Amino acid sequence: MTAAPTVSVVMAAYNGAHLIEETLASLAAQTFDDFEVLVVDDCSTDDTRAVVRRWSDSRVRLIEAPVNGGPVRARNLAFAGARGRYIAGLDQDDICLPDRFAMQVAHLDAHPETVLVAATAITFEGRKERASQQATNSTPALIRWLLHVKNPLVWSTTMIRGDVARRLEPFTRPDCLYAEDFDLYHRLLAHGNVVRIDRPLLRYRDHPGGASNRYRETMLANSGAVLERAWRPYLGDDAADAATLLAQYVTAGEHCPDRATLVRVGALLSSLQSTYLAAIPHDGESRRLIKWETARLWWRILRHAVRSGAVPMTDAMTVRPDHLGLGYAGIDDLMLSGVVGGARAMLARRVRG
Repeated sequence: MTAAPTVSVVMAAYNGAHLIEETLASLAAQTFDDFEVLVVDDCSTDDTRAVVRRWSDSRVRLIEAPVNGGPVRARNLAFAGARGRYIAGLDQDDICLPDRFAMQVAHLDAHPETVLVAATAITFEGRKERASQQATNSTPALIRWLLHVKNPLVWSTTMIRGDVARRLEPFTRPDCLYAEDFDLYHRLLAHGNVVRIDRPLLRYRDHPGGASNRYRETMLANSGAVLERAWRPYLGDDAADAATLLAQYVTAGEHCPDRATLVRVGALLSSLQSTYLAAIPHDGESRRLIKWETARLWWRILRHAVRSGAVPMTDAMTVRPDHLGLGYAGIDDLMLSGVVGGARAMLARRVRG
């Protein structure tokens, strides 16, 4: 048997024949070339298996699942065959930038306390691209905080220390379907730092066929369960209500339907931030970043509620919780959102009338 590679890429594939070639090509273009790719075809009904079989790179290995078991079991099957020192996540429709593996391997080699390193991503749909909305700068303490209120990491950017991943049973849990990555990140926190390289190393494909769009309710329920487990040591029985609000209005980005809900969400964010800062070790820079990013989260929630027409501008200006303020934007932007929201509310009233 050949020597084990440095990196094992685990990929679940299902009916991805029209996308997977571009993904594999992005791996072939990596500046770091000591890797293997384990593609588990989950009983596709298109030509996915044929496409992978035709791929000429000997580092790519096709594994055919005996039955269709879904993406979590397919990914676990790939992980079971992985030999690498590091495990890289990648979905069949995302595109790695050339320096992704080189930068992540270098980081893990230099930081033994890190168990997972991710990166930012450029989201694209067709020819349209949009930059990451994530924090420009991060620290391990900031990422840990963000993991307590939302999922700040893109699975296809992650690289995990293999010896730590192999201690987990299973690797990703099927009962956390469509939030299995979020659950994995929380389980890894018990073993070391989860960090993010603050530059884009991936192009993330956003399209209607993506799991986050098709299975939204399942994803929300399981994300809420992860958040409840994370907050239960600090909040006890109140963790369930907090997790529900976080999953709906922070993770999913739904708009608050009224002033009372907006007040609850703002008060919750402020309270959770205070609880986290009192309980988790952090330095001055992390404290500053945590407060800044919490304010940014609050601003998006506030802006979305006003822009939807559900909350009037006057209400939005009177519900700001302590220490959150208006976030990173200014009053002009909120006023513009109020104009849009007012027009939408008027239209809704006309439709109902």
